[in-house]
Amino acid sequence: MNTILRIIEVSKRFGGLLAVDRASVDFYQGDAIGIVGDNGAGKSTLIKMISGVYEPSEGQILFNDKLISGLTPAAIRNLGIETIYQELSLADNLSAYFNIFMGREKTRKLLGLINVLDEKYMEEESKKVLSRLNINIPSLKTDVAFLSGGQRQAVAIGRTIYWNAELLIMDEPTAALGVEESDNVRSIIRKLKEDGVTVIIISHNINEIYDIADRFMVLKNGRIVSVKKKDETCVDAIISMIVSGKEI
Repeated sequence: MNTILRIIEVSKRFGGLLAVDRASVDFYQGDAIGIVGDNGAGKSTLIKMISGVYEPSEGQILFNDKLISGLTPAAIRNLGIETIYQELSLADNLSAYFNIFMGREKTRKLLGLINVLDEKYMEEESKKVLSRLNINIPSLKTDVAFLSGGQRQAVAIGRTIYWNAELLIMDEPTAALGVEESDNVRSIIRKLKEDGVTVIIISHNINEIYDIADRFMVLKNGRIVSVKKKDETCVDAIISMIVSGKEI
C-alpha cells in the first residue's frame, strides 16, 4: 500500500498539558481510517497538527515524503490536504458554486479590459465535480443557507475534491444529519476511497462509521491505544478500548 501520510513520534503540549503523546501512525492512499475516543482524547489536536493549525511540540509529520510540520494551513491545503470541520465553514449568503470556488474565484476579461467573475464557468465546473460524486443539488445558484444539512456537507466535500485533495479530514461528518443524509455522506466517502482519496474520519459514534472505515485508531488521554483493521476488531472491542485505554 502507498503510504501518503506519516506521523512520527508526534507530541503536542499546551503549557503543562500533554494533549498528544508520542503518536506514530501511517495513512495509506485510498484508506479510510476512523479516529475515535472520548472528549479530550486528543482527536482534534491531532488533526489540527496535520492540517497546520497547530505545530507539533515534538516529532514529524510527512505528506508524500515531504515534511509538513510547521507549514501554514494554506500551504498544507495547497499540497492536497483538506479539512472539513463540523461547522463546514460555508458562506450561507453565497450560492453552492460560489462556495466551491470561495477564495479561488474564476474571472474573465470583459471587453478585454476588466476582470469580472466567470459565474457560468464556476457553475458548470461545480456541476461536474458534484456529478462525479453522485451528488444531486437541484440548483447550484441556491444560497447554501437554504440547503439541507446533507446538501451542505456535499458542497463542502465537493469543494475539497475540486481542488484535488489527496487527503480529506472529516470532523463528525454525520453528527447533525438524519438517517438518509448520513447514508448519502457515507456513499460519498466510499466513492472518494474508490478514487484513491485518503479519508480520516473523526467521530464519537462508532456505529455511524463502522461500515465505511477500513481501520480504527483509538485515542485515550492523547495516546494511541491501538490501530486495527476492521476485520481484526468489532464495535464492542473498540468501545472497550476507548473506556479502558488498553488494547484488545
